[in-house]
Amino acid sequence: MNQVAPRQTLQLNEASVLITGGTSGVGLATAIDFARAGVPRIGLNGRDAARGAAACAAVLAEVPSARVEFFGGDCNDGSQARSVCEGARAAFGSVDVLVNSTVGPYGPKLFHNIEFEEIHAMVIKQLMAPILTSRMVWPWMRERKMGVIVNIASDAGKVATPGESVLGAAMAGIIMFSRGLAIEGKRDGIRVNCLTPSIIEGTITYGKVMADEFSGKLFGKAVKMAQLGVVQPEDLAAMIVFLAGPHGARLTGQAISINGGISAA
Repeated sequence: MNQVAPRQTLQLNEASVLITGGTSGVGLATAIDFARAGVPRIGLNGRDAARGAAACAAVLAEVPSARVEFFGGDCNDGSQARSVCEGARAAFGSVDVLVNSTVGPYGPKLFHNIEFEEIHAMVIKQLMAPILTSRMVWPWMRERKMGVIVNIASDAGKVATPGESVLGAAMAGIIMFSRGLAIEGKRDGIRVNCLTPSIIEGTITYGKVMADEFSGKLFGKAVKMAQLGVVQPEDLAAMIVFLAGPHGARLTGQAISINGGISAA
């Protein structure tokens, strides 16, 4: 006989969502999908106010009835992460779903070509936002005995790839952080999962990576291996909405590769 008390299932039409890195790419596609799924309150975070306003307008163009607000700040910085999360809670009353879609400005580079002074920033700007924002919303979710966190890393945290030794270390950190947090959160009805894509077409990062001589060759090969099609932002958005909603209520601690068949990571 099951001795575990039944959990309240998060209903998307009652949820408040905060998406870091939400002004473009996967974050913006996710915001639009959440709005289409009936989420009434959506917070978008980014560092550029003009892009934030444009992103809010893009969501409202798809679902005029949604409430969409921009919360500016760099969530890799502790004080700014606190301000963003507290701003969303003050505006919406809660943060029921946190999606961390922040992307650092660094691309693949062989280790001996990385300047010593770059390494600290490479790790911080990829790893810290999911940890800091999760720590902010964690007590609020524990109090409500319900919540969902979805972090985005990459397959570089699972598969050793030339040029991704440092980035891969940061991505592996996001993956293991998500898994550990899932084990801690399950007693309080909080679910934590992680998505690990490879290359995502139609994003700012894709353009930068493909324009660089070294990373362009590296990911040019990866694109050819994506026999199911190169991943689009909408592919990840659909999975994030699934994980946040009632159909994903039994899923936690997973690191899910969405890569079009590049690998079976």
